[in-house]
Amino acid sequence: MTTDTQTPGGAPTATSGRPAVSRTTRGARPGATALSRRETRAGYGFLTPWLIGFLGLTIGPMLISLYLSFTKYNIFQPPQWIGLDNYVRMFTQDQVFLKSVGVTLQYVLIGTPIKLAGALAVAMLLNYFTRGSGFFRSAFYAPSLIGASVSVAIVWRAMFTTGGPVDNSLSFFGIDLGGWVGNVDLAIPMMIILAVWQFGAPMVIFLAGLKQIPTELYEAAEVDGAGPIRKFWNVTVPMLSSVIFFNLLLETIHAFQVFGSAFIISNGSGSPGGMLNFITLYMYKRGFSDGQMGYASAIAWVVVIFVAIVAVIMFRTSKSWVHYSGDSR
Repeated sequence: MTTDTQTPGGAPTATSGRPAVSRTTRGARPGATALSRRETRAGYGFLTPWLIGFLGLTIGPMLISLYLSFTKYNIFQPPQWIGLDNYVRMFTQDQVFLKSVGVTLQYVLIGTPIKLAGALAVAMLLNYFTRGSGFFRSAFYAPSLIGASVSVAIVWRAMFTTGGPVDNSLSFFGIDLGGWVGNVDLAIPMMIILAVWQFGAPMVIFLAGLKQIPTELYEAAEVDGAGPIRKFWNVTVPMLSSVIFFNLLLETIHAFQVFGSAFIISNGSGSPGGMLNFITLYMYKRGFSDGQMGYASAIAWVVVIFVAIVAVIMFRTSKSWVHYSGDSR
């Protein structure tokens, strides 16, 4: 469809019904494209140091360790390809490895829920009592900053040894347990207490999530006659489910990586009775103490794959109990 229009000189011209594109608009497109390209190059330029570090310090070592896991390698001699022998040995011949897996799972399955429960309880108290909350937030968060240090592990060992403060305090109340460090039955509880003591990081995240819950929901629950327990299960937990899932995922992965405290407390041996021989400590001993770097690489990849499977299961099951803002469920 065309229409006749009058030019300034009086001559009619035919124009289509399509909107006219000015020369200014047509001329701006190449400039905008050039600007976009410059911004893209600048972005990649700023990312280059991180990419170099990621490829050289993360992906590269991971690929090398994957290759070494199929070899017999003791650092001093060239690696010898042995295929799946390391993995077969790990699950069929190495009873110490299987015990270290059991010790690690015991620590993760017991310590992580207790740590998160304590963090949530303290976060709810700080959310309810606002006076002095800033000081207590800092005080409770401090152990998370220094919890993995060597000095804390040394102090922890001194506290739970025979004749230490914990032993003397329990003896005062007639409970004679002796030192926890050398007790097979108390070594894991000692490590769990150390993990729970470092609840500051998840507590801060819980506290931030609690402050985002609308107070109108609690007021509506009170109108319906709900008590504190019902308000906790019907309001707090559903509204905080995404934060609970986030903390649960991070703390589970972190628990599988426990090493420094177990190494210091057990003097690198995993004693007593192998109850502190967590899988990371066992991997370290095989790689650096025994010189079996290929076997240690295989253990590392088994840990990576197992933790990845646990993470996938957690993400899949989270769909049934984790609720996000705006979710129709």
